[in-house]
Amino acid sequence: MNAPQSAQQLEPLLIEERSAGGVVRLTLNRPAQFNSLSEEMLAALQDALDRIAADESARVVVLAGAGRAFCAGHDLKQMKARHEAEYYRTLFATCTRLMLKIQRMPQPVIARVHGIATAAGCQLVGMCDLAVAADVARFAVSGINVGLFCSTPAVALSRNLGRKRAFEMLVTGEFIDAATACERGLVNRVVPLAELDAEVERLAASIVAKPRLAIAMGKQAFYKQLELGIEAAYQLAGQTMACNMADEVAQEGVLAFMEKRAPKW
Repeated sequence: MNAPQSAQQLEPLLIEERSAGGVVRLTLNRPAQFNSLSEEMLAALQDALDRIAADESARVVVLAGAGRAFCAGHDLKQMKARHEAEYYRTLFATCTRLMLKIQRMPQPVIARVHGIATAAGCQLVGMCDLAVAADVARFAVSGINVGLFCSTPAVALSRNLGRKRAFEMLVTGEFIDAATACERGLVNRVVPLAELDAEVERLAASIVAKPRLAIAMGKQAFYKQLELGIEAAYQLAGQTMACNMADEVAQEGVLAFMEKRAPKW
């Protein structure tokens, strides 16, 4: 299923493909604009993720980009056409809603990064639960180069990298390569470009093989506990594990382990 087309856009802004195993691939499709996040692209992504989040048959989401780039951030040309502070507040609030949706939806979201990911595009990678990058991919929060500190991308970046590494990227606008991004925690795996899809598929298949409920409960608790003090984090984690263990999925999994057989989920 494809996102609706605008009057100026002959191709769909967002291409949606589904596999039989429950993997949904969303491809940002503004290659000539390096898949920049226009207002229309933000809306298309938000609509797709809202719909997928409510679909129990969807197990994993893969976020990709068409053309040479993964995502170059916000559409600066569109932003420059408006000069009102209220417009910018609304735009960044819309973007924040999308970023939080990625984290709050029950399905794990994997960024498939084959090219540059800059500014809000780098933020998008940071907000995805997992990221697999081609060895030719590069990352930057380069707003500072045009006088705009990437404050919203900084939220995601500082939760993936160490503070000093994140701040260095934010104040210099310099690129890091895929190997450095992996070393610093922005992406999980780096492979040659020709192997990127196969590696994403392997990661997605590993997740799909696990119980949907356990993944959804675990994802929710994982992000909630990060923002809590340690005592409250353990309270939340204990409650989550108790609910998970009481569910028939975990009961079957433990029984299968004891009986030395594959679980029947």
